[in-house]
Amino acid sequence: MSKAHFGLIGLGVMGENLVLNAERNGFSSVVYNRTYAKTEAFLKGRGFGKSIEGATSLQDFVDKLERPRRILMMIKAGGPTDAVIEQISPYLEEGDLLIDGGNSQFRDTERRVADLESKSFGYIGMGVSGGAKGALEGPSMMPGGTKTSYQAIESLLSKMAAQVEDGPCVTYIGRGGSGHFVKTVHNGIEYGIEQILAESYDLMKRGAGMNGDQIADVMSYWNSTEELCSYLVEITEACMRTKDPIDGTDIVEKIMDKAGQKGTGLWTVISALELGAAVPTIYASLNGRVMSSMKSQRIAAESILKGPSIDHIDFGDATNGLPPLMDAVVLSSMASYAQGMELLRLASSEYDYQLDMPSIAQIWKGGCIIRSTLLKRIQDAFTLDPNLTNLLIDPWFAEQVNRRLPGLAKVVINASQSGIPVPCLSSTLDYINSYRTGRLPQNLVQAMRDCFGSHTYERLDKEGVFHTDWI
Repeated sequence: MSKAHFGLIGLGVMGENLVLNAERNGFSSVVYNRTYAKTEAFLKGRGFGKSIEGATSLQDFVDKLERPRRILMMIKAGGPTDAVIEQISPYLEEGDLLIDGGNSQFRDTERRVADLESKSFGYIGMGVSGGAKGALEGPSMMPGGTKTSYQAIESLLSKMAAQVEDGPCVTYIGRGGSGHFVKTVHNGIEYGIEQILAESYDLMKRGAGMNGDQIADVMSYWNSTEELCSYLVEITEACMRTKDPIDGTDIVEKIMDKAGQKGTGLWTVISALELGAAVPTIYASLNGRVMSSMKSQRIAAESILKGPSIDHIDFGDATNGLPPLMDAVVLSSMASYAQGMELLRLASSEYDYQLDMPSIAQIWKGGCIIRSTLLKRIQDAFTLDPNLTNLLIDPWFAEQVNRRLPGLAKVVINASQSGIPVPCLSSTLDYINSYRTGRLPQNLVQAMRDCFGSHTYERLDKEGVFHTDWI
């Protein structure tokens, strides 16, 4: 009996869809789940009649795979991943390869790569983006580890990945935990854009008095433009158009305003702090989710803390996409990408990942949650200048900033005057204004540090390090 090309551990929705994807692309598979009842249900359901068989134990699972074994783990990050690695390692042989497709913390992946490679096993930490549909039809995949390990699965991943005009949405990212680091930053950018769109919805609803279908029409217009054509804008339109089957009202208005998170946004911000990267738009989106979790406190505070009354905000012609609001969303989305790419650039240097920025933009163009036409411009920018320090100073992006900055400022002012919180939009305005200012007031901060702690300072007019006896 011939053995399977590919093995999967973990039959959640993502795992099921990825193994169906592999099978559709010509790779016979064997699957294992901690509870065999789940395996049986899959084989009798979605896996029925396909080149997929089940395993009753890890020993049975390994025995049914051809060598070298290629095993994808789609299980919860952290302790559960370590537990499965420990359980399956005794059955592996030299050259076998484990792939972690979950959202693992990149330092955990660094540790696992070093440990398993020392035992002559391969280990790949692979970010997977695209949700359940992407996993089935073709996701964006970000594999990191040794180049040899990647080469062992390149043919499989290239067929499973989403396909765009310039190739599959998968590439070798780099050594160690680089694949999971890139996925973490991807998710940070995603947090940013989701919050930006949520803020624009709030402004249209509370500020301009628009209903769900009117907001959806604006999203449809935005999605027809180069600057905002994206998966997230597309699904925002879908969310706004969807009605509650019970009474026909906008179902989004019945959803509790508490957004969940799984840790990757927090990891993005922590990494940015560690590497000295400015990511205020991304941080504001994370803080927005934290604030949303404080539902009971916010309800109580609403009756105590008074703000300005909300006057009607005029964002202009809706058939032209509400131009100033569109300016604000475009620049804030660009800032989210720019901050993420800057974090990747710094991490590449600090951790010796040797990240290829145009390739990362390329594999995000299809399959993944942050796919957008803007990524072609990002790919072009880093191809033109591989040492680009900030995306916003690329000529095409700089023209966008210079043209749209007044619109962003107008929106933030109107929101502030109406008491509508726009943390991402306002953080983006501060980010751009700070970045374009040659002299910031931190000279006074440094003077204060020297005054109370003798921390010294540098001068503009002469070389050296100085201290003053402040009065």
